[in-house]
Amino acid sequence: MEYKILAINPGSTSTKIAAYKEEELLFKISIKHDTELINSFGTIIEQYSFREASILKALKEQKTELTTFDAIVGRGGMLKPIEGGTYLINNAMINYIKKAPRGEHASNLGCVLAKNLGDSINKPSYIVDPVAVDEMEEIARYTGMPEIKRQSLFHALNQKAVALKTAKQLNKDYNELNLIVAHLGGGISVGAHKFGKVIDVNNALDGDGPMSPERSGTVPMGPLYKMAFSGKYSLKEIKRKNYGNGGMVAYLGTNDGFELEKRIENGDKEALFILEVMCYQIAKEIGACSTVLKGDVDAIVLTGGLAFNKHLVKLIEERVSFISKLIVFPGEDEMESLALGTLRVLKGQETHKIYT
Repeated sequence: MEYKILAINPGSTSTKIAAYKEEELLFKISIKHDTELINSFGTIIEQYSFREASILKALKEQKTELTTFDAIVGRGGMLKPIEGGTYLINNAMINYIKKAPRGEHASNLGCVLAKNLGDSINKPSYIVDPVAVDEMEEIARYTGMPEIKRQSLFHALNQKAVALKTAKQLNKDYNELNLIVAHLGGGISVGAHKFGKVIDVNNALDGDGPMSPERSGTVPMGPLYKMAFSGKYSLKEIKRKNYGNGGMVAYLGTNDGFELEKRIENGDKEALFILEVMCYQIAKEIGACSTVLKGDVDAIVLTGGLAFNKHLVKLIEERVSFISKLIVFPGEDEMESLALGTLRVLKGQETHKIYT
């Protein structure tokens, strides 16, 4: 039997859908939403009916019946901490996401949309490796302040997907490997993967770890709390310096990796230096993860949009090649990762997990 899967990935002002027949992409669509209309909703969940209607309309335009799909998979949202894997969407998950105790995020709609569409055709619905994946060892959670513990919020879907690709390339089982995976995008997360679990990773959502195109990364606390209490900035402004207006965009006025590359090609020395700073910090985080794995590292993997930049890859490789071999999977394909995670369950290669 050849399985057909519909993948759904809600973004802030768009909803992406993709149809797969086994591993073959049939079509991929990004449905753009009017920003003013999206902003008129009080909460993310209130957008559900509007987004569902837009998905059904897009399928109709593709002359594709919803009933032809064997499963629906949605992007997982800000759920409570769970281990990685493919989860059957249930009422416990829906009830939690509707309350949104960990925050409002467009990805929260993924499981709601998938569940309702799946139920409407009596087919199963899933999520795969949401941002809430938390497999950190207890020792990694502690900080120097008892009131604050480190949290695992990172690019779990892409990190896990490329870890599986790496295992296949090395002719090994993911559960037998020690890997360091660096997702290099608007946010950057570097994870230590030990035998199939991400036992330590920087919290990319809160700007922990290396600076990125739009996040500050870790900064010295003294100057930060003096800035916060100086009276010059609101809490919102401080948060934006950390997330959204930090990192590369703060120095160069752009978060576009391709524009950065063009500037460097045109002789922009400041752009080159900021790239070097970012690579230095990424390499430093990779080095830290190597100590978590006690130096036993089968491969270092670079992925995400910035991994297309060959100069960036070279700068990182120069600093980390002594640790292990470097493997590069540039870009990310969240839709494919969602579909493949679902396909593994449908084919019996993995067992789906239950959210409780």
